[in-house]
Amino acid sequence: MKSFFRLNEYSVLFYRIGLAYLFYFIARILFYTYNYDILDVNSVTEFLQISYHGLVFDTTAILYVNGLFILLSTLPFFINTKPKYQKGLFYLYFISNLFFYAFNFVDLIYYKYNFSRLTLAAWDLVKNEESKGGMLFRFLITYWHVFLLFIVVAILWVFLYQKVKVKHNLVENAKLKYVAKSIFGVLVIATLCIGGIRGDFKKSTRPINLVDANRFVKKSQQADLVLNSTFSFLRTLGVQTFKKTDFNIPEEVVNANFQPIKLYDSNTPTSPNIVLIITESMGREYIGAFNKNTNIKDYVSYTPFIDSLASESLIFTNAYANGYKSIHGMSSILAGVPSFKDAFTSSPYAKQKIGSMVSCLKSKGYDTSFFHGAPNGSMGFLGFGNILGFDHYYGMTEYGNDADFDGSWGIWDVPFMQFMNKTISKKKAPFFSTIFTVTSHEPYVVPNEFKNKLPKGTNPIHQPVGYTDYAFKKFFEAAKKEPWFENTIFIITADHCNLVNYNEEYYHKIMNRLAVPILFYSPKYKLKGVNDELAQHIDIFPTVMDIIGYNKPFRSWGRSLMDKKQGIQPFVINYNTGMYNFAKGNYVCAFDGKVAVGFYSKEDKEQLHNLIGKRNKEMNDMETACKGFLQDYFNRIIDKKLSN
Repeated sequence: MKSFFRLNEYSVLFYRIGLAYLFYFIARILFYTYNYDILDVNSVTEFLQISYHGLVFDTTAILYVNGLFILLSTLPFFINTKPKYQKGLFYLYFISNLFFYAFNFVDLIYYKYNFSRLTLAAWDLVKNEESKGGMLFRFLITYWHVFLLFIVVAILWVFLYQKVKVKHNLVENAKLKYVAKSIFGVLVIATLCIGGIRGDFKKSTRPINLVDANRFVKKSQQADLVLNSTFSFLRTLGVQTFKKTDFNIPEEVVNANFQPIKLYDSNTPTSPNIVLIITESMGREYIGAFNKNTNIKDYVSYTPFIDSLASESLIFTNAYANGYKSIHGMSSILAGVPSFKDAFTSSPYAKQKIGSMVSCLKSKGYDTSFFHGAPNGSMGFLGFGNILGFDHYYGMTEYGNDADFDGSWGIWDVPFMQFMNKTISKKKAPFFSTIFTVTSHEPYVVPNEFKNKLPKGTNPIHQPVGYTDYAFKKFFEAAKKEPWFENTIFIITADHCNLVNYNEEYYHKIMNRLAVPILFYSPKYKLKGVNDELAQHIDIFPTVMDIIGYNKPFRSWGRSLMDKKQGIQPFVINYNTGMYNFAKGNYVCAFDGKVAVGFYSKEDKEQLHNLIGKRNKEMNDMETACKGFLQDYFNRIIDKKLSN
């Protein structure tokens, strides 16, 4: 390809690195275009200001990726400017750059699922899947437009790269001068690279990290626009987020706020069956019974059965997930162990004795089982289920009929829930059975016979949500015919939320991005009403223990949702937009891992008005409580004290 210019090697090097900046800016434009409804940028000027601050993160990413390329471009090898050497540099440049640059295109879609830039933790989602190639192929087919965009951008990058080439001008009698110039150039460029990778040249500061993006924005949801996915992925390589923490918070403060070791001895012990349904991606936004007081204009529910069941149940309309992935939900719900930056289940500390609903109920003679219609071992559920001590695991293998495979994740919900009903109906009471559904998941398809029977709605997930709701209906119809039904407590929640509803702003708001339903239903026990207090996944474990009158001490950071005396004040903690969000009382505290950086009214779910300049005692106590939670959380995990 003919070039426009031939320049010396240093000018060409800066041109090629400059190209990387240009294409990271293009990636930022595309990231905003695909996620504008979440990022809340109100003008071109604001976008350009954010992009300007993003340069420091782009610099770090570009220098990480191009370190070897820069070194080989500047070292005095005497052949640096020759065509064959330059061809080798060409392949090195694009193999390394395009591989890591592609992460930004993954986030054009993936960002809507976890509201966070891609990190190494994303590997947790796929490492236990048998068909990784199939998942990649399906992603490319479903989101062909993203793949096409990447190809077009890559071709443009290659085209511009080749339009400026190195001028070969080295002569024999100038070798000494060339070496001296190269050594000087290497020293200068190395110095610039060190500063660029760190984020500045100040000796007193640490290298920039993901949380630093929040320094440059007024709205925390904009921080991910400052970042790029290459930076977020590379910065989390080899990073261990599970570290012992010491905020010097006295144990009595931790006990007063969370009472990590609980003992319920006020109730007469009972042994009802427990059926826990963890619904894939069914955020609170889709269920009419949980949205009666949201004042959403023209609201449409896609769950007629759950809505009817809710009228006979105890529901919590202000409940939240403690994490944003399926593996986060499993540990939070079953064991009361939340996940923040990284999944606890994928950490080196997951393999230890863990107090959970499984262990507590087994100690009372319960038969325990876990149902997941995906290929056995998918999502890491089988491995973590074994750690918790489930007696039985029922997956796609045990189901034994691949004709009901949905082509992507597992067995369709309707037949698999019927399989669950038949299986537990053969068990001796009392039993504890958990099912993790699969259908209401990307790529959002339903069996052919339901495509024209269920409303498609305005979001790809709406029809699968309706299908899973129908699966619930058929399951309960069958279960009612069984003798175990009357003496059973049913719990329905979601593992996390999913794509925000593009026609509704209410669930775009930061706090509501992790809004999930929590429902308790029992034909026998008096569990009925609507509760709008704060609730969360980690509350489910102690709630069940309280209901059955479990009379042994156990570890749990959540609170019993049946505690009318409120020995523990309702609270919610999760990790969102690069911050710990701790809600309690009248405020939500945004905590960066070291200090509180924001306080927001509980009504300000978009977190637009930071009240940190008007700190009061309640805010100060909240920050102390948040530190106490994290201190106890990390230290118990690392010291392997999750059983008591």
